[in-house]
Amino acid sequence: MKLHRAAIRLAAILVVAAFTSVTVLAQNGPKLTDPEIASIAVTANQIDVNYGKNALAKLHNPDVKHFAETMIKDHEAIIKQATELAAKLGVKPKTNPTTKSLLKAEKETNAKLAKVKGEAYDKAYIDNEVAYHESVINTVNNVLIPQTTNAELKDFLVKAGPLLNHHLEMAKMAQSKVK
Repeated sequence: MKLHRAAIRLAAILVVAAFTSVTVLAQNGPKLTDPEIASIAVTANQIDVNYGKNALAKLHNPDVKHFAETMIKDHEAIIKQATELAAKLGVKPKTNPTTKSLLKAEKETNAKLAKVKGEAYDKAYIDNEVAYHESVINTVNNVLIPQTTNAELKDFLVKAGPLLNHHLEMAKMAQSKVK
């Protein structure tokens, strides 16, 4: 049991550390272009879809399972909207060091989550989701929105904020129901 708790804490710490380094990279690196920002937005949403899909078969708690289903549905919808907006604006999302760092962090997090079994997985997954949403919200508000030059793309990011905040509250509520 202590090993599972240690693995859960480690997974949560890795997510926070990974996204913090992504935020620092984006803040301290060269100014991001709108195509790079679009790529970061799509990548961050796809990662959460992936987390949800990977978790569904392993989850035991109905509240956490419902949360994962909601993340898949909502983040797929955001990806669709972002892709449509990018096409409308003629912006092709551009891979960049930040998106590469996000994908690397996703791989590391998935490896850590794969080691957790049973009901401990529910806690590890939902702890990851709380940390992930906190980090995404911070990055969107403090890096992506300030660096976006296209008004429609900036508006899209601003309008995503309430949904991301709602997801964070949902995650915290589900987290409170898991031991």
